[in-house]
Amino acid sequence: QVQLVESGGGLVQAGGSLRLSCAASGGTFSNYAMGWFRQAPGKEREFVAVISRSASNTLYADSVKGRFTISRDNVKKTVYLQMNSLKPEDTAVYYCAGAVPPGWGSWTQIETWTPIETYQYHFWGQGTQVTVSS
Repeated sequence: QVQLVESGGGLVQAGGSLRLSCAASGGTFSNYAMGWFRQAPGKEREFVAVISRSASNTLYADSVKGRFTISRDNVKKTVYLQMNSLKPEDTAVYYCAGAVPPGWGSWTQIETWTPIETYQYHFWGQGTQVTVSS
């Protein structure tokens, strides 16, 4: 049973920065691609960023590209989301999630796999609130 716990959310002014952390326990963290999603009130959960299990590949939503950076530490079993130049529209609950790679494909494909759909993820944290004031 994998458990994910997010931290680092809070209230920040527009233009400011926050660093989210997601600590994992149970399971084998280095086996999973790790992603960040967010959900604003009245909206569906949306993809923000993902990092492959080897950290060799990352993807970002267009809305955060150039402002957010995802990283991971497989020894600490933690994934991070550095958020800079925050905007009011970044206000949401942020969730980290872990995805078990499919049982097919080459070693390279598995190591660089970066899922972006919620249904591809198997483990979810409880979320942390990020509020950006204008």
